[in-house]
Amino acid sequence: MATLEEKKQAENFPVALRILPRALRHDLSALYDVARVIDDLGDEAEGDRTAALLRFREDLSRAWDGEPAEPVLRRLVPVIRARGLDKEPFDRLVRANLQDQKVTRYATQAELAGYCTLSADPVGRIVLRIFGVRSAEAERLSDLVCTALQLVEHCQDVAEDKRAGRVYLPQDDLARFGATDADLDAERANAAVRQAVAAQVGKALDQLTEGAPLVRLLHGWARLAIAGYLAGGLATVDALRRANWDVLSATPRPRKRDVLIHLSKLLLRGGRR
Repeated sequence: MATLEEKKQAENFPVALRILPRALRHDLSALYDVARVIDDLGDEAEGDRTAALLRFREDLSRAWDGEPAEPVLRRLVPVIRARGLDKEPFDRLVRANLQDQKVTRYATQAELAGYCTLSADPVGRIVLRIFGVRSAEAERLSDLVCTALQLVEHCQDVAEDKRAGRVYLPQDDLARFGATDADLDAERANAAVRQAVAAQVGKALDQLTEGAPLVRLLHGWARLAIAGYLAGGLATVDALRRANWDVLSATPRPRKRDVLIHLSKLLLRGGRR
């Protein structure tokens, strides 16, 4: 199993971290580590994963009401106190992974969006709080961005998720294009799968575009970091398009050059549509 540090290097999370001040990097890393442990318990833990998640949730509550046992949670406690973090978004992350133990398919886009409110949106809200942003409009736009980033990641990871027994492409989209679950086991995506992936990426891109004005609401390091997350998502859309939506033969990865191009545009335009 890869270490937390190895997983950070493999994912988009570090893109916006590397040039931030040390204190912000530390606090964002503490958030990342907790989210990663929750995901690992839901995806990779041996034995009863539901029981493991419930034990972690109980320990997580002690980060606000006592002293947690898990080292990753003890590292989070000073961040909670310094940044005034709420418990509810973290609990939603646990609920998303508990749902993963029971739900492996989503019939519609609306059902999938409901899952993303548990698995993705809370991260954005915690990040905003770490940067000291308290705004209902910023949270609304952040939810759009985070759900979109989750949809893009789902498209990247179709093959990996299918091997784990999960499908995050909506079943009605697969049916509309004539694709089946079995098609997702192939070495290369057929035309129907590509169409379903392209449709999902299109929906994600619409939400990224709608949420991009979040950049305009932010200042300083928060503006740079959030623009970095957006740029990573847009560059991943480019990678998926470059792969002609074939997400089965290899996992499309964003190019650093594309991330920097999108980041420059977002900062210059301030997220204007």
